[in-house]
Amino acid sequence: MKVARHQRASASVSYTTQLSADRKTLTVSIPYACQKHRSGKQIFTPDGSEWPPSSLIDSALVQAVVRAHRWREMLENGQYGTAADLAKAEKVNDSYLSRVLRLTLLAPDIVESILNGRQPRSIELSDLMRPFSLIWDQQRQDLGFQGEQGKGDAATTTTDWMRMAR
Repeated sequence: MKVARHQRASASVSYTTQLSADRKTLTVSIPYACQKHRSGKQIFTPDGSEWPPSSLIDSALVQAVVRAHRWREMLENGQYGTAADLAKAEKVNDSYLSRVLRLTLLAPDIVESILNGRQPRSIELSDLMRPFSLIWDQQRQDLGFQGEQGKGDAATTTTDWMRMAR
């Protein structure tokens, strides 16, 4: 099998086929594009959709989300009195611990998507380490989870959810 890289084609471009003179070889040409991603190359079809569509669990994202919830629980249970004490015990700097702890404020469906590998492929840990909105719909929009909106959450912000949990 021989694969040749083509430039991204418009959605109107379709595949072509060619049968050899001896009628034993069929050549199918399908335009596609590759984009580099930290977890490897992604192949995109002419209509711009990713191929193959599959889940890809990003271990860095999962580890950060799990670590955030573990650290939050350690603080809430009184295991550590301050974030500075926890940072010292975990051998990380205070700033990093604070940025990771912010991940506990993500909308529940975003966390679920990350844990199941259904997050947008463009999201990387560095995107989540920057400040983000506490309003869940805004988080979904900013992070590319538009399809997750309207799931019927009674709480629409982190602060609403925290009030309901009390």
